[in-house]
Amino acid sequence: MFQVEILQLLVSPVHRLEGRPGDGMPELPSGELVTTAEVRAGLGLVGDRYFNQAAHRNASITLMAVERLPQPGPHPADLLRTRRNVLLRGIDIDACIGATVFLDSGTGPVELEVRSAARPCAWMDTTLGPGAQRALRGGGGVRCRPLTDGTLTVGPALFGVREPGPA
Repeated sequence: MFQVEILQLLVSPVHRLEGRPGDGMPELPSGELVTTAEVRAGLGLVGDRYFNQAAHRNASITLMAVERLPQPGPHPADLLRTRRNVLLRGIDIDACIGATVFLDSGTGPVELEVRSAARPCAWMDTTLGPGAQRALRGGGGVRCRPLTDGTLTVGPALFGVREPGPA
């Protein structure tokens, strides 16, 4: 168990990256960045576009490491542009695929099954800048299934691995 930081949380009621990246930058409302997010086991983040969606139950929360974001770019690299849910500092979350991990931002641990890579798409070159999709290969974050209810809050958090993934 060690200290990490939750830098940003994104709870978005709609999917904003639709159409083609060549159509230009979609509107990215800052109100989707929140300081606290409620997690429900097997369902996701309350209020998020993937909450209780059958097709996304095993991947309803996405985590990303800020250390993997291309910097500096023409646009600020944040969750509005990557469309992930949790931006972390201090953990190579991409190395945790297959593991069961937890985040505790002070109200108790939220357990997450890290299911798969959140592969970067062509939108990254539009939202972050040219070359971002390639730069994020192998580091675009992870898709998780929440195993417990809880609350995540921006700020310091404890991170730990409950069950390691395959070696």
